[in-house]
Parts: sequence; C-alpha cells; structure tokens
Amino acid sequence: MTNRQTLKTEHSISPFAARVYAALKRIPRGRVITYAALAARIGCRSPRAVGQALRANPFAPDVPCHRVIASDLTPGGFAGRTAGPELKRKLRLLASEGVLFRDGFLAEHRRAIR
Repeated sequence: MTNRQTLKTEHSISPFAARVYAALKRIPRGRVITYAALAARIGCRSPRAVGQALRANPFAPDVPCHRVIASDLTPGGFAGRTAGPELKRKLRLLASEGVLFRDGFLAEHRRAIR
C-alpha cells in the first residue's frame, strides 16, 4: 500500500490532503521546506491550500508539519496559529532536529528545500 493509500484509509481526508501529507513525509529530519515549495512538489499553485491541509493534519508527528516554513524563511504558522504556545512548540520541535531561527529567520539557509 502506498503512503497516500495508507493515509486515506486511516482517516477521512481529502485526496489533496493525502498528497500534501505523503510529500511532507519525505522531508528528512533537520530540513525544512516552504509552503510554496511543498505546493509545487504536488503540482499545486496555492501555498495557502497546503497550509490549510497542514492545519488539519491528524497524523502529526508522523506527518511532520512543523518542517514547513514561510517563503521568507520565517517559521510561518503551526496548528493554525502564528504566535503563542503553538509557534513555540514548532520552534522547539525544529530545534530538536537542529533547525534554528535567529532574529525570526532560518539561521542556516542550506536547511531549506526549495
């Protein structure tokens, strides 16, 4: 069974969300990808649509939505929030993988998959 089939059978999610989650599972620890780059990987022109699918991710942490950041290399959002405890949790998860932010921006650009 493919990743997409597994994701679809375990929970009631859209085919679009299944594509987003399957692509995201291929992002390795210690790396991040932008919403736009993830959208492009699945043939979607809407980074916002990707963000909405991630906001409703029922598979975290197996589908590591914390590894998706904004195109300007800021953290973006997490669990539907752009500040507060949710964003702090995202930053802690990324830091545990060696991905750090300095002055609100990705410290090492080489960690970003574009």
